[in-house]
Amino acid sequence: MANLNNLFQPLSIRGKEFKNRIFSTGHMAVMLDDGKPSQRLAAYHEAKAKGGAALTIIEAARVHPTGDSGRPAIRAYDPACVLGYKKLADACQPHGCLVVGQLTHPGREMALASDGSRPVAYAPAAVPNERFHVMPRAMPITLIKEIIEGFELSASHLRQAGLDGVEIVASHGYLIGQFLNSKINLRTDEYGGSFDGRLRFLKDAIEATRRGAGEEMIVGVRLSGEDKDYTENELGRMLEICSALDIEAELDYLNITVGTSAGLAGSTHIVPPMEYDTGYTAPISESIKSVVTKPVFVAGRINQPQIAEEILKMEQADMCGMTRALISDPMMPLKAANGNLEDIRACVACNQACIGHMLNASPISCIQRPETGRELQYGNILKTNLKKHILVAGGGPAGVKAACIAADRGHHVTLCEKSSSLGGQINLAQSLPGRAEFGGIITNLNKELEKTKVSVRFNSFVNLDLIKELAPDVVIAATGATPYMPEIQGAEEAHVINAWQVLEGKANIGGSVVIADWRCDWVGLGLAELLVKQGCHVRLAVNGMVAGQNIPQYARDAWIGKLHKLGVEIIPHVRVVGVDSEDVYFQHTLSQEPVIFNSVDTLVTALGNSAETRLEEDLIKHGISHHIIGDCLSPRTVEEAILEGLNVGIKV
Repeated sequence: MANLNNLFQPLSIRGKEFKNRIFSTGHMAVMLDDGKPSQRLAAYHEAKAKGGAALTIIEAARVHPTGDSGRPAIRAYDPACVLGYKKLADACQPHGCLVVGQLTHPGREMALASDGSRPVAYAPAAVPNERFHVMPRAMPITLIKEIIEGFELSASHLRQAGLDGVEIVASHGYLIGQFLNSKINLRTDEYGGSFDGRLRFLKDAIEATRRGAGEEMIVGVRLSGEDKDYTENELGRMLEICSALDIEAELDYLNITVGTSAGLAGSTHIVPPMEYDTGYTAPISESIKSVVTKPVFVAGRINQPQIAEEILKMEQADMCGMTRALISDPMMPLKAANGNLEDIRACVACNQACIGHMLNASPISCIQRPETGRELQYGNILKTNLKKHILVAGGGPAGVKAACIAADRGHHVTLCEKSSSLGGQINLAQSLPGRAEFGGIITNLNKELEKTKVSVRFNSFVNLDLIKELAPDVVIAATGATPYMPEIQGAEEAHVINAWQVLEGKANIGGSVVIADWRCDWVGLGLAELLVKQGCHVRLAVNGMVAGQNIPQYARDAWIGKLHKLGVEIIPHVRVVGVDSEDVYFQHTLSQEPVIFNSVDTLVTALGNSAETRLEEDLIKHGISHHIIGDCLSPRTVEEAILEGLNVGIKV
């Protein structure tokens, strides 16, 4: 068993004890009631508290109306927020979990106002934002003073609600970060013009927050150790800033992350995808820790207790932010404390249902654990009073999840998989460069399966004869899908293969490749990377506005940057219509004009999948009680497959 002594050492800050070194960082969950924390948000954070987290930080709340944007946030400056915050404190604190609220102002990092119009965005100076294409208005001194007062007022509301602390957001290029940055803060008054001037806004915010919070609450600040973008707020400058903050008596800790909202490259680090190594921010926090005496927190791809333990052991930080690890498995701290590391459902950094949902203005969840964010709905899954024999056809994520839930509820379950292994299309996905971690989804499902009494049959194709033999009460069809291949003129005379054939190693591929990518997801991007690394000249022709249009922004942008470095040519807005022995013919989806690619050896199609419905048709024809889930219901993603497996497992 791994030694996790450092991870489970308590830490005391301002008289409050953190029972271990695991915390959840502030992140938007999209679970508010008109700018106030909701019961759903309280239940979401309570799950992490029950699971053993020492601290949960509540998402960034606005301190002033000029910071209200099209992305709904808690209005901490409004006293109406107090009751909602109190619900959070009352839900989490009885489990020994401290609760800290974040305070922020986005500055120029706001694309829309709350009514959907373009906002008047404020910043230290009229320096435009690259990511949202916002030209801000230079902030007058009177407004600076109002916002500083907003920190005091907002902190007082958090104190009234009974929270344990307040964290000031100076990270990710938001307003305070803009004041710290010499390329954005071009002021010549007391809030700019020098290092001390640029630091003044943050210092004033700390002092105001302390006045509002009182002496008993913890006050921390979150900082980006590096922007990792064109804004160039880099580590050397941050070391100076942290050294200056270290003497501030009102401040209790520094919470270190990386990235900035200001540019697409920097924004990928806000919620880093699997492109980035686990624990990759720890060397940055280590550098900062070497120049300060205050406790240093760190976050960034710390998805396993063993990684957090190593960071603590090496004295790179004092607390480890493990937000997505807790989203994937809220019970992770207790499992680790009890030595049950193999039972932990590890986050795979796909970003699909957490930040992906948030960016689409939907409540966050997890593709592996749909219960997350839906605690009020799935908090108490009941045992069955009527035990049935359930036959599950298909061992992909939908079938495995359905089998696990049905068995946990007390049913007798037989799971039949036509191949020799479980996982379905996950086995293909994990074979792409940089996607091996994605295979952890089926590893985690297998662990769930091992704890049940499900009878698993491999190389077992479910048909009417097998159903007659097993005589189940209910059949759950999770038979998946197969590659979709529309009619492409000339395909019979050219070298045309599909994505699955490439990933299964069943095709000879020429030196010049065109990928026809209708899906606009990880498949086209992954194939392009795979083939260019095999020495092919690759053109990625996308039937969408951008490659990866249908996957979370931060994962997509990191991947597009990588493909550009590798020399992959990406062509958007095209649909494949024909092919011959040397050329592939596309049509521009907007102009309808032809787009022709010459000197092509191989056309690889990533045109989506077709539902496998043969079993469903037989079940209907013979009147057999059944449910249809996953791709055989409609080809989508792992998220929907596991969610439907959960739902049908509860329903049967």
